[in-house]
Amino acid sequence: MEIIKTVISRIVRLNPKRFSFLSDQMYIQLKFYDAFGRFMDFKNPKTFNEKIQWLKVNDYRPEYTTLVDKHAVKEYIAKEIGAEYVIPTLGVWDNFNDIDFETLPNEFVLKCTHDSGGIVVCKDKTTLDLDAAKKKLQSSLNTCFYWMGRERPYKDVPPRIIAEKYMGDNLIDYKLFCFSGVPKLTLVCSERFSDGGLKEDFYDEEWNHLNIKRPQHENSSEMIEKPKQYSLMRELAEKLSTTIPFSRIDFYEINERVYFGEITFYPASGFEGFEPESWDYILGDWIKLPDKESTKV
Repeated sequence: MEIIKTVISRIVRLNPKRFSFLSDQMYIQLKFYDAFGRFMDFKNPKTFNEKIQWLKVNDYRPEYTTLVDKHAVKEYIAKEIGAEYVIPTLGVWDNFNDIDFETLPNEFVLKCTHDSGGIVVCKDKTTLDLDAAKKKLQSSLNTCFYWMGRERPYKDVPPRIIAEKYMGDNLIDYKLFCFSGVPKLTLVCSERFSDGGLKEDFYDEEWNHLNIKRPQHENSSEMIEKPKQYSLMRELAEKLSTTIPFSRIDFYEINERVYFGEITFYPASGFEGFEPESWDYILGDWIKLPDKESTKV
């Protein structure tokens, strides 16, 4: 078994596009085994991460592509809940060389529309390392995020760069886990740029701190104060997630105003467990999978 585990581990660490000949389900099985040391049963998924994989394969709708596109989703959000919740866009380009930095303010954020992690934060335009920014963003533009974990909505997102208004330092992310329109818990991400690294804390609907960790991150050393506009966040998250078996709706609270962050269907691409492991089953039980026939497009 150790030999099999080693071989699978090496395979999934290669360029994932090299395995485009594998079906989504077959490649996901390899990634799942590497993450959890076992294959999953697609016919009877039980844990949160198993059901996330099932949804990747069986629950695709064309509108999901719009919802994960960091540019296109803004029009959707403005229509569904209001433009006042959208962080202003300063520009959108197909290539880094097309960016006219003269037209941008001194502070801004550059991010790619089609992936996770393609982001450059600029706090002072006069000291921005353009070469490093170009290298990072062009690398993201040249990568199809779909192949990383077979998250189908990303397959058809046009790779672009957008500039957004810089909204402040040390922003806290409030990520509401929604199950068919019901926000049941909130993942709070804080201290993202601190020396100690990103901290993660889970809170329930009444803002009680939960004994949950994900292996990659520690809890904050202090309790996170409940955002003043938490009720509004929940209301907006409900509206955006009603027809979706599972979605994570992210918000920021800045000067007591709520701003939309993003919609995610597959947190950590469904390859990160929980401590204690029982929460993987608790959250899994909260996901009610649709009938396969109803997901066909």
